Amino acid sequence: MSVSASKKFENFSEWFDDVIFRARIVDNRFPVKGFSVYLENGAFMLDVIKKLLEDELEKTGHKKMYFPLVTSEELFRKEAEHIKGFSKEVFVIDQGSGEQKLIIRPTSETIMYPMFKLWIRSHADLPLKVHQSVNVYRRETMATRALYRVREIPWNEAHTVHENAAEAEKQVREAMQIYETVLKKLCIGYIILKRPDFDKFAGAVYSIAFDAWNPDGKVNQVATIHNLGRNFAKAYEIEFEKRDGSRGTPYQTCYGFGFSRVIAAIIAQHGDDRGLVLPPVVAPTQVVIIPILFKGQEKQILDYASKVRDMLAGRWRTVLDDRDDITPGEKFYHWELMGVPVRVEIGPKEVVESSVTLARRDTLERVKASLDELVGKVDELMRAIESNLLERSRRMMLSVISDANNMEEIKKILKERRIARINWCGSIECAEKLKDEVGGEVRGERYDIVEKPFGPCAVCGGEARSVVYVARSY
Repeated sequence: MSVSASKKFENFSEWFDDVIFRARIVDNRFPVKGFSVYLENGAFMLDVIKKLLEDELEKTGHKKMYFPLVTSEELFRKEAEHIKGFSKEVFVIDQGSGEQKLIIRPTSETIMYPMFKLWIRSHADLPLKVHQSVNVYRRETMATRALYRVREIPWNEAHTVHENAAEAEKQVREAMQIYETVLKKLCIGYIILKRPDFDKFAGAVYSIAFDAWNPDGKVNQVATIHNLGRNFAKAYEIEFEKRDGSRGTPYQTCYGFGFSRVIAAIIAQHGDDRGLVLPPVVAPTQVVIIPILFKGQEKQILDYASKVRDMLAGRWRTVLDDRDDITPGEKFYHWELMGVPVRVEIGPKEVVESSVTLARRDTLERVKASLDELVGKVDELMRAIESNLLERSRRMMLSVISDANNMEEIKKILKERRIARINWCGSIECAEKLKDEVGGEVRGERYDIVEKPFGPCAVCGGEARSVVYVARSY
């Protein structure tokens, strides 16, 4: 029996909403638009992802801090491009009685950088690398969507300050490696794109983003990295004494990792019509033991199942489902919905043979293992599941990308819920025409590899300056 009458690739929205509610990820019925409740499994996943990322950040010298929720309207308006980019999205606290309005952070440049001005005095204070895992708030004007497009966004943001442009550029590369490491552990397939100038982060020199594939053909931006140059440092008057004694303006970077978007990617890329399929690292329950009871042998089977649980519980998050009010089949269905990587089945035959039957959630394959080889076999299965999910998602990312040479081909690819790879002249007019006529956005060009144009601009027919990717997005 499937989770929903619809299939994941046929009616993604219905499938996704059904899974996240029934698998205890998110309850989207909170009576304020764009705000959700993270249920126990969603909260667990969020905490695991947060720890994975924070561990990598702290290994590379980022210091964890917490900054205030609000900034003043005066501070928010200091960087002209930044305020222009976020002016329609911010929530405002109006205190009344003539007091200044407070801006609730949509991101924290305007909150952190006045403090950076106080902390940075000389080159000895650099590089400064800080991060925080907090919620940010954006008054989305588009239709909200649980996990993908929300008004309260749990994320991690890192901000760095450097002596020169070369060090800032090096930091961009380090940030990219950190994000790649975490997304690999979560088995997520994506491409890294440098955004076109008209779509970069407000106030940045340039922006790059990690776009993950989605079953409905839209891309899911799970993380972004921005080289800020000296734009914000100048606006917030951050200066330092250089090694030669002169005064200098530092270079900055910032980068954000969206926890809710990453959870959405895990569910969307790995899940199937039975429910969640979770990579072991993020699964709230990694192993479930299902005793299959026969009349007169209940105690013997349950005692054996308890022994198996004790063998596995120290290594994996293990649950023994010994409920006696539902059938083994109903238990199978429940734990498949929850995405548990490995199921252990124990009946009279397994007790007699001192064995177990193991079922993988990703492929649904079942294998026998003796009690002596149980721990090693489960370890082996976990590694195999992780490897399979990663390879499957990377392969899917490549398979949804197709080359297009003209507007009709772009339209056909997007209609088929895929991503178009095209030659582009670089003009905003052609990008706007794409958006108006085929509903796709120029997401950018590859940042991690060099791709040369293989023909004229697919929109106007003029000389192409770059190869870019066109997709619908959240």
